[in-house]
Amino acid sequence: MNTILNFLGSDHRACDNLFAAAEENMANSNWEHGSKLFDQFCKAMERHFAMEEGVLFPAFEAKSGNTMGPTQVMRMEHEQMRALMRDMKAAVAGGREADYLGLSETLNMIMQQHNLKEENMLYPMSDRVLAESREAVLSGMDAVQR
Repeated sequence: MNTILNFLGSDHRACDNLFAAAEENMANSNWEHGSKLFDQFCKAMERHFAMEEGVLFPAFEAKSGNTMGPTQVMRMEHEQMRALMRDMKAAVAGGREADYLGLSETLNMIMQQHNLKEENMLYPMSDRVLAESREAVLSGMDAVQR
């Protein structure tokens, strides 16, 4: 049985792998390849956010009746990560490797804490709350544009 935890947890790992590859390339001054990997990472993260914000969170909130709990915190953290990613894009465009790497460190820390909260709390709660509609939620998330 596929679960929300497995589906989105594996997406976290895919995003993390792209992020690590981009960071490694940037740190080794392979700027051109690193920037391509960073673009792929940003697209993957936006898709991940869209799956959560457009499908999972509304379903969870509708079923649980809770709109001010964990989903609200996750949305705020998504905005923090988006802001860091925009700053990182600007650093890449300006060829500012040190700025990129500093922002990368901050983003990595926030992502890891965020992922732990989702994988240890929100996703298991979603699997329980949305048990009857889990397959529809998973299909809806899978349909989000790549």
